[in-house]
Amino acid sequence: KNIPSCIFCKIVTGEAPSFKVYETKYSIAFLAKPPVSHGHTLIIPKYHSRTLTDPGLPDEFLADVGPIMKKIAVMNGEDSYNIIQNNGRTAGQSVDHVHFHVVTKPMNQPNQGLVLTPESWPS
Repeated sequence: KNIPSCIFCKIVTGEAPSFKVYETKYSIAFLAKPPVSHGHTLIIPKYHSRTLTDPGLPDEFLADVGPIMKKIAVMNGEDSYNIIQNNGRTAGQSVDHVHFHVVTKPMNQPNQGLVLTPESWPS
């Protein structure tokens, strides 16, 4: 399922450019633009769904994403990284197509990527 006005659906169909780093029958992984850290990668299902819980998103599309996250994390070569997935505007979702971020956290660049502190995030 694709929505013609969705930028991520356009990436799936090839109508919009992207730098693909991995692709399967169900998903595409491509470099984020602009990245928040070196190797920042987005993984999207090839099926349009606004959030994880929207009705109709087949489970096989989500099942495909987990192993891809692992492969991207290994390819990026950093020991520290974040996997981020936002649902809805107030949660920080900016594109209405479910997607996952793999964000590297280089040891020598603590202010790149997702910045969490004891004050901003409970442990």
